[in-house]
Amino acid sequence: MPFLKTAIEGLLLFEPRLFEDERGYFYESFNQKEFFEATGIDLPFVQDNHSLSKFGVIRGLHFQKPPFQQAKLIKVIRGEIFDVAVDIRPDSPTYGKWLGFVLSAENKKQLYIPRGFAHGFVVLSDWAEVLYKCDNYYAPQAEGGIIYNDKTLQIDWRVEKKDIIVSPKDCLLPTFQDI
Repeated sequence: MPFLKTAIEGLLLFEPRLFEDERGYFYESFNQKEFFEATGIDLPFVQDNHSLSKFGVIRGLHFQKPPFQQAKLIKVIRGEIFDVAVDIRPDSPTYGKWLGFVLSAENKKQLYIPRGFAHGFVVLSDWAEVLYKCDNYYAPQAEGGIIYNDKTLQIDWRVEKKDIIVSPKDCLLPTFQDI
């Protein structure tokens, strides 16, 4: 399982090995032993989440407050998204920095986001189905978030403003400065 380091410590991009022939393809989307050997990260993933969203939908930027933080392993099984992770670890040299990656059913890339990040994505295709593993259970009392159009972060969501769809709840999220 080839994991590629990114410009933010702990944030990893995974490009699985695909075995293709005239019948189709096969790949391991997750193997705990290889994950640990490649990254040194030994997490018990305890919850899988699955979402379906249409073009222009932004989900996020979400996080769980301590002690309910979640590490995530994100993949797309239909369509294409631009996936964003924002470093909100106060002692990190990249605090307040974000990176985004195109994840799609076609490229099969997955993004590992460690604890201490806000996460969100926008759908670039007509529809997208996103699956992600979490290493901690969702705790509604620990919900946190950052408004998607935060002026400090200046995330380029790659979708025209007129096409962006955000839930009423996510429109009320605080700014990065206010978290």
